[in-house]
Amino acid sequence: MTRSAITTHVLDTAGGHPAQGVPVRLEARTQDGWRELASGRTDDDGRCTDLGPERVEAGVYRLTFDTAAYYGDRPTFFPEVTVTFTISDPQQHHHVPLLLSPFALSTYRGS
Repeated sequence: MTRSAITTHVLDTAGGHPAQGVPVRLEARTQDGWRELASGRTDDDGRCTDLGPERVEAGVYRLTFDTAAYYGDRPTFFPEVTVTFTISDPQQHHHVPLLLSPFALSTYRGS
């Protein structure tokens, strides 16, 4: 199987390890709103590499992370994290990592 055009990696920075089992949803913005393209969960290494199609068009996309499911009974300020981004060159691979702790988060355009 080949890699998805859009991938992600979630790291639990408070625990110092990959965030395993985080539910992730990939959506594309359309004229009528948002359309789900795929959903999955992060693997043992905190990665989701089989999320969605191998190629996407230029446009606006978002990844939604169900962090409440990941944290369970542990307190968190962010029960859900949505990262919205623009793809202008569909020939490139787009990797969107999420660095997560119960009360802080960071993301960036990875490679």
